[in-house]
Amino acid sequence: MDPLRQSPSRSSSRASSPRTLPCEMLGYVGIEAVLDQLKIKAMKMGFEFNIMVVGQSGLGKSTMVNTLFKSKMWKSTMPGLGVPTPQTLQLQSVTHVIEESGVKLKLTVTDTPGFGDQINNDKWLRPLDIEFLQRLCRTVNVVPVIARADSLTIEEREAFRHRIQENLKTHGIEVYPQKCFDEDINDKILNSKIRERIPFAVVGADREHIVNGRCVLGRKTKWGIIEVENMAHCEFPLLRDLLIRSHLQDLKDITHNVHYENYRIFRLNESHVLPRGPGWVNLAPAPAGPQANPVPPKVGGWAKDNSDEEC
Repeated sequence: MDPLRQSPSRSSSRASSPRTLPCEMLGYVGIEAVLDQLKIKAMKMGFEFNIMVVGQSGLGKSTMVNTLFKSKMWKSTMPGLGVPTPQTLQLQSVTHVIEESGVKLKLTVTDTPGFGDQINNDKWLRPLDIEFLQRLCRTVNVVPVIARADSLTIEEREAFRHRIQENLKTHGIEVYPQKCFDEDINDKILNSKIRERIPFAVVGADREHIVNGRCVLGRKTKWGIIEVENMAHCEFPLLRDLLIRSHLQDLKDITHNVHYENYRIFRLNESHVLPRGPGWVNLAPAPAGPQANPVPPKVGGWAKDNSDEEC
């Protein structure tokens, strides 16, 4: 047998693999201090979070943002007070710095006044909504919600949720958290439960009321107090936990590593810097007319995202 073609012995194979060599630490090195360094740096620099809220006027978008961050982020304009409804879509942004326990968050909220106000909704995804979501979900993380859920009975709310889920599936609209980004079994279990409840049925309120001796955020009606953070009344806690407490960093990572990179490649392709081929990225569905410029992933929360990257 040719000695050059002999299979290496188990002992020689183990000796040639540095991964299997025993490594006995003779003393404290300080590797774990990297975590402290990252924390100190993050505390100094703070975080950025960008959200775009999309919906018709009067749905409580401003109140929802104020409730989500327990701050007066945006002054709402009630319809019917002499303020003309915008006839064209014009984005409006406001930025605030919120600090909690020494952690600073630079929050930018972008509103879309007049979106779909001239179109009859009739409790269904309109062609405008479908076209918008198909384009948006390719560039930002989308988290849909059922606004003013207290106007529906529990049965109506569940039926509405089911219809929206079917619409999203039929039209190929992937909302956050996307199945393809589940990294392990724990992520899959957690995100599967979240996907079952999307769109979240939420109620916004930025006033406090006393209920059974407790001070709660809620909205007072002639039937009683609708408690925003009471799961028996609405699913606002699920939305808050998803956007802030459990998935904020994941939202930022997907925006930076996936959406922004796709957008960057798309613009390079568009400028003919990259040749057409396997790297070609198409972010928008085939339009009937001339293709419009895609929306850059600078904003995205439940209509949008979050990223430290400027586009």
